[in-house]
Amino acid sequence: MTNIRTSLTAAVFAFGFAAAASAQVSSVDTQLSPGTEVASAGAVGQPYIASLQGDWAVRCIKTDNGTDPCNLYQTLQDGDGNNVAEISLYKLPQGGQAEAGATVVTPLETLLNQQITISFDQGTAKRYPFTYCDPNSCYARIALSGADIASMKAGASGELTLVPLRAPDKRIGLNISLKGFTAGYDAVTEANHARDARLKELAAQ
Repeated sequence: MTNIRTSLTAAVFAFGFAAAASAQVSSVDTQLSPGTEVASAGAVGQPYIASLQGDWAVRCIKTDNGTDPCNLYQTLQDGDGNNVAEISLYKLPQGGQAEAGATVVTPLETLLNQQITISFDQGTAKRYPFTYCDPNSCYARIALSGADIASMKAGASGELTLVPLRAPDKRIGLNISLKGFTAGYDAVTEANHARDARLKELAAQ
């Protein structure tokens, strides 16, 4: 009885909708809304994805004068596919001790005194301290040497390891895919070079 009643209701609804559509066909052009533009993900001050390079995203911040700063970004997942951490990096100016700077973002419930460790293709791991936490996450701001970047360009994967606050005897390893890293790193470097050139032009005006 329930199925029959449901089918009948659906049929009546469909018939009514069709009849109404037929009656209004002559005034379609005047009654359909063309829509109103709303702010997109590329609105000033908001991040947007400029391109995807393998498992990396070139992520930029929209400015009002074409000087969008960009970095290379990847979300890191655990074995169950849950988003756990983020890593973003960019090339530093030449002449410094580090080739690139990076920021690693982890959940608040990370055991800070155990820091984080990062290795590439099972090479020597490096340990990095946390820099600060906000109400949502904790951050480690790290320096990557030329050798680190070379390992990332030549490698297939890396691993970021952290220790959860509630399980201090457990270490969680997160895979860092290096697929597309070289193309992404070059794209970010080129974009930021163009940004620097644009900033010089604006300063000279």
